[in-house]
Amino acid sequence: MRAMHTSSEHPLRWAIVDDLASRGWSRQDAVLPPGLLRQLAFECRQRELSPASVGRGAGQEVREAIRGDRIQWLEAGQSEACDQYLAAMDDLRQALNQGLYLGLEDFECHFALYPPGAFYRRHLDRFRDDDRRTVSAILYLNEDWQPEDGGQLRMFLADEVVHDVQPQAGCLVVFLSGDIPHEVLPAGRERLSLTGWFRRRGNDPF
Repeated sequence: MRAMHTSSEHPLRWAIVDDLASRGWSRQDAVLPPGLLRQLAFECRQRELSPASVGRGAGQEVREAIRGDRIQWLEAGQSEACDQYLAAMDDLRQALNQGLYLGLEDFECHFALYPPGAFYRRHLDRFRDDDRRTVSAILYLNEDWQPEDGGQLRMFLADEVVHDVQPQAGCLVVFLSGDIPHEVLPAGRERLSLTGWFRRRGNDPF
C-alpha cells in the first residue's frame, strides 16, 4: 500500500470504497512491500507490549478469557515504517470520505501480538456509549501463515454467513465497525497485526 498513497486514483483505494459501499467489508492482499511488512513485524516484536483490556474508561480491565493479545498504540514520529503506514491509512481515510461521505476525522491504531493459544471472543468494534469508531482496518504481518496455524479473523456477515480470513502478511481487512461482529480464533503460533479504526466526530461536544 506504499503505492496506495502516490495517487488519489489508485485502484486499491477505490476497490475498498466500492466493497464497503456494496457489502460493508473488504479484503485486499499484498498491500505493502514485503520489506516494509518485515520492518513493521520486527518493530511489533521489539516493543514493550501490554495486555489488552476490554471496556473503556474507568471500566477497563484485562480479561484473558475474552481477549489475550498484547498491544501498544502507534503515534506519528515513532519510526519511519510506522509513519509510512499511517500516511497510507490517512490517504485511505480521505478516499473513504470522498467516496462514502463518512466524515472520518482521524485514525487510531495499535500493534497487536497474540501469543500461541491467545484469542479474542466475538465482539463489535464500536462502543455502546461512543459512536466515533466507524471503519476498522487490520493489517496482518505474519509471513508463511498456514491454515493449521489457526488465528483466523472470523467475520459474522449478513444472512448467517461466516467468513474466515487467514492473517497472512500483507492482507488488509477493512469493515464497518458497528455492523460486523467478529472474533479471532486461537492462534497456534505468534500472530502479529496492526489494528486500527477510522473515527468520525463523536456526540460528546468535548
